[in-house]
Amino acid sequence: MIGFALGMLHANAVEWLTHKYVLHGLGKRKGSMWRFHWAQHHRIARKNGMYDKSYEEPFWRWSARGKEIAGIFGLALLHLPLLKVAPFFTVGVLFSSGNYLYRHRKAHIDVEWGKRHMPHHWDHHMGENQDANWCVSYPWLDWVLGTRLRSQELGSGGAKAPGALAPKAPRSLAADGFSPR
Repeated sequence: MIGFALGMLHANAVEWLTHKYVLHGLGKRKGSMWRFHWAQHHRIARKNGMYDKSYEEPFWRWSARGKEIAGIFGLALLHLPLLKVAPFFTVGVLFSSGNYLYRHRKAHIDVEWGKRHMPHHWDHHMGENQDANWCVSYPWLDWVLGTRLRSQELGSGGAKAPGALAPKAPRSLAADGFSPR
């Protein structure tokens, strides 16, 4: 069973590395095949308060969402040869892949859900610094590496104060959207 947890942690690290160095690092360069992430997904989400209409379109369209699905599917396929030697690890990676796609889509369609359950991803798109909070599904590696930057809450509405980002470890898991409800 420890293999499943290690698979999830591995997937979280791949998520962090890919998001930081490929989707943002290479994706900010004009002419890059990864440009879609910055020029489409971030632009649309930022402009629309986290909502991204492409997540309601069919997944087979070659939009930012279609490219994301193809990338996650490709990364998951790369791990399939490990199934015989590390079955729980591989299942953890495959679970994480599907979980990523589900949570990321839901956060960009149901913005209030995203604020409540994925505040780290809300901060990534809507906070002052879009070059932080690299983990999408869960902010585990961001916590470890100190790249989790939390926006200050303004009242109970969940609005974020521009310029109020500060690196902090979460006071509790509930502060980063983890609650039993």
